[in-house]
Amino acid sequence: MQEELNQFDKNQVWKLLPKPADATVIGTKWIFRNKLNEDGKEFASLIQSEFEMSMMGELMIFLGLQIQQFEEGTFMCQTKYTKELIQKFVMSSAKEIGTPMSPSTSLDKDEKRNPSDETRYHGMIGSLLYLTASRPDVMFIVCKCSRFQSAPKESHLTAVKRIICYLIGTISYGLWYPRSNKFKLEGFSDADLAGDKEDRKSTSGTCQLLGKALISWNSKKQGSFALSTTEAEYITIGQSCAQLL
Repeated sequence: MQEELNQFDKNQVWKLLPKPADATVIGTKWIFRNKLNEDGKEFASLIQSEFEMSMMGELMIFLGLQIQQFEEGTFMCQTKYTKELIQKFVMSSAKEIGTPMSPSTSLDKDEKRNPSDETRYHGMIGSLLYLTASRPDVMFIVCKCSRFQSAPKESHLTAVKRIICYLIGTISYGLWYPRSNKFKLEGFSDADLAGDKEDRKSTSGTCQLLGKALISWNSKKQGSFALSTTEAEYITIGQSCAQLL
């Protein structure tokens, strides 16, 4: 802990000042605990390494995001995380597929099919949801598959595996933020009509850009029932405007 405090002092993060005469000092208490990874092993040394890197040099990793800075702009990706995800679910030898979902895919509860391993399915969905932090191209289908976590079937697992097969061929994909002095804020939206086969609700899709930089994106089932395409689009536009504001 003292080594980390020394880093703050070395980088002039704060400046100590004399205590005012009328101020009361609030005491603090340090509680130490060794953090463990999913295998039960300590990874304190990894935390210290990343802390040192972020404090002492150019930012390269932030919350799992790999960051590369160039004169033309900044590139953010999760290549390392994607490789680990593929290996974690034993799909390294799977054949890559050019799209994250088939245009004809229309998932429902599929109650007549055999159930899938819930623990495995939950793990795959959780891992993919974290990946959407830099991969808006899989946002829609990942959110679609996440709706069936309570009772996943083989068809749902097949759809999730296809996403991972798509990732195999697009491991290095990420977000590019070009250097620019233009900061025009724009929003785009789209919606289907009654696209969910179970409850006939529509799904909204929105994204917001600052200049040429994508800064926010969303894919979400609408809370109300749209009676027409126009109504579904208006609901989506409202969500996009709220995000812009």
